[in-house]
Amino acid sequence: MVRIFDTTLRDGEQTPGVSLTPEDKIVIARQLDKLGVNIIEAGFPISSRGEFQSVKRIADEGLHAQVCGLSRIVKGDVQACLDAGVDMVHVFVSTSDIQIAHTIKKSRPEIVRASVEAIEQVKDAGLACLFSAMDATRTSPEFLKEIFGAVEEANCDIINIPDTVGVAAPSIFYRLVREICQNVHRMTVDVHCHNDFGLAVANSIAAVEAGAREVQVTVNGLGERAGNANLAETVMSLQSIFGAKTSIKTEYLVETARLVERLTRAQIPITAPIVGENAFSHESGIHSHGVLERSDTFEPGIMTPEMVGHKRRIVIGKHTGRHAVRQALESVGYTTTDEQLQDILTRIKELGDKGKQISDADLQTIADVVLGDVAREKQAMILKEVSVMTGNIITPTATVRAIIHGQDRVLAKTGVGPVDAAVRAVSEILGEEATIKVSDFRIEAISGGSDALAQVVIGVEDISGRRVQARSAREDIVMASVEALVSAINRLMLLKANGG
Repeated sequence: MVRIFDTTLRDGEQTPGVSLTPEDKIVIARQLDKLGVNIIEAGFPISSRGEFQSVKRIADEGLHAQVCGLSRIVKGDVQACLDAGVDMVHVFVSTSDIQIAHTIKKSRPEIVRASVEAIEQVKDAGLACLFSAMDATRTSPEFLKEIFGAVEEANCDIINIPDTVGVAAPSIFYRLVREICQNVHRMTVDVHCHNDFGLAVANSIAAVEAGAREVQVTVNGLGERAGNANLAETVMSLQSIFGAKTSIKTEYLVETARLVERLTRAQIPITAPIVGENAFSHESGIHSHGVLERSDTFEPGIMTPEMVGHKRRIVIGKHTGRHAVRQALESVGYTTTDEQLQDILTRIKELGDKGKQISDADLQTIADVVLGDVAREKQAMILKEVSVMTGNIITPTATVRAIIHGQDRVLAKTGVGPVDAAVRAVSEILGEEATIKVSDFRIEAISGGSDALAQVVIGVEDISGRRVQARSAREDIVMASVEALVSAINRLMLLKANGG
């Protein structure tokens, strides 16, 4: 069993530009507990009054995970952790010559003595203690063994070997961890890897191969500089490739990643492994055809989207083949002849060659044009007119006229702004026939200037959990929002009608 020590709330919050409120930290701590991490490093209690209160609130949550507080080898730091009510104290000190000379400016014997005293203070209080030799990968191996031996004599529970500045290569880190593991007897060996050269996950895995039984990670790889070992990547590599066991409930990995993304405003790259939007997406004709026939032709197989709470997507674009396009059309109720399918595929590739992304709405539009009135008859909602009134003394009001299953309807709604009013009107004009909610709404300026073309992306969900997404682009943000929402609603209604 490999234990997962999560430091999102401590090292992760040290990401430049990231600052969490106490309420944000509570939400993340609860999610980490739901995910199944073994230890949550809640923060550095001595650093500020607010930080102390945040750590204390998390410690008082009654989580299943152990709650840990960070401390220097200073009595006041340790006492702040104890006062905060944590389950574990993480004591750290610089051990490399460069950090000793330019930060703490103590002799090695003084460092060893102060480290032992800090650990004794923690153990006398009856708590678990983790000791970190900061900058271990640039520390003399002899001094590492000396200080780790001393803290083991003081009954420390866990020792941490940090690659603080991310300079270790996996082969070198393996040898270092292996040597330390062979020299300790009662303590668990833990590692903390930074990602300056993109090797944090690889180093963490190498450490487990060498005998470490605990790894420190952060959600989405947040942390100082280039960040820390990514939780999802580390856990899934250990479990799926190496067959290691952890306590992580992997089906919550995507949910956790997106929660932290929202609260930290640190965006997940679309190509991020495991949790990125494209992690299980396919566009290439060969790849799409393969995964539609059997998923492990062009996916790892030992890791599926369902295992991590993700979904497989077949993305329509210029590289897409006939098989994927036909299935995408059939999933929303379109039936085509071979000739019609080829016409649609040709139009998709023409748009793709111009650099345009093909959304669900684009595919529907192309199909509508090629298939003509037959496809139009499948639309549950046909937008006829949108008008908006707004101003300094007028509550923003939108009036929408649409044909719903052949019936002409008109609805007016107010909102906090013209876009909100228009979206509310379109959402509610369906009446009792369908209950939907907007699950995603993004506006992006494609070009510059006051007349910038705005791309609106809207996702909708019905009460059965069906989810679709559509987009539109116009200079008029209101109309772009409405068109995207109408496209999404029509696709959702088609999915429902066809049992999707």
